[in-house]
Amino acid sequence: MTPEFIDSQSVREYLLGLQQRIVDKFEKLDGRPFGHDVWEKPADAQLGGGGLTRIIENGNLLERGGVGFSHVVGKALPPSASAQRPELAGRNFEALGVSLVFHPRNPHVPTVHMNVRFFIAKGKDQPDIFWFGGGTDLTPYYGYEEDAHHFHATCKRALEPFGADKYPRFKKWCDEYFYLKHRDEPRGIGGVFFDDFHEPGFARSFAMQRAIGDAFLDAYVPIVERRRDVPYGEREREFQAYRRGRYVEFNLVFDRGTLFGLQSGGRTESILMSLPPVVHWKYDWQPEPGTPEARLYSDFLRPREWA
Repeated sequence: MTPEFIDSQSVREYLLGLQQRIVDKFEKLDGRPFGHDVWEKPADAQLGGGGLTRIIENGNLLERGGVGFSHVVGKALPPSASAQRPELAGRNFEALGVSLVFHPRNPHVPTVHMNVRFFIAKGKDQPDIFWFGGGTDLTPYYGYEEDAHHFHATCKRALEPFGADKYPRFKKWCDEYFYLKHRDEPRGIGGVFFDDFHEPGFARSFAMQRAIGDAFLDAYVPIVERRRDVPYGEREREFQAYRRGRYVEFNLVFDRGTLFGLQSGGRTESILMSLPPVVHWKYDWQPEPGTPEARLYSDFLRPREWA
């Protein structure tokens, strides 16, 4: 049986196109351009390759936002990657992906994360090992059920052509992954997340990844347009900064992409572009009962069937 052709060049072209489409849309929504940072690893680095980071700071809509494309190559995986997959040890590898985090200025507009990535490892006289991963999730500061239903329903529709099991499976995976164990608390209201996905073969797996990437604007932009002009004051900004601390804690303690990037010698500025620009921590703070802040904890920060 002839092995299926694994077309990493088509993955690269898709990811660069997705990055540009998202940046084009949010430049229009924000009214300010994204910066353009092309980077390449030095020849003597343990990891080769490079990428393109599109970044906006102090925008009208986005206080900070980044959409990063990376394509890195290496001769040996870092321990964080090969420990769970010993068959990868000693193989050359490539990792391609687009990773996005938007931190809006208005506390009524949720923070959003999206990542779609592809990995392939090659060994001499051995079949290639590949997989896709990623997903998208929403982190509100003030909860709106309409927004949560819309975000999850859009993710569900995107996955329906690939099997009725995919949305509930990937939603559960997302709920379990974006969870701060030391806080006993989800990061947000979830979405979908998957990793090491290759079961239906390259073509079908790639099609599913494209469906998730293509659904991002449909899932998030209507929420932005509904909430960007909702009035807010210092109280809401303070709560937003406090809740952003949870985002920082997750990304620096648990996030696999952050750990892989830092351990493998990736570009630090691009890896940490996901962190918000203004964050506050308060000692043992609790919201007042009956407030919108308390409702975030009681009604939104527990897994629910939103779609």
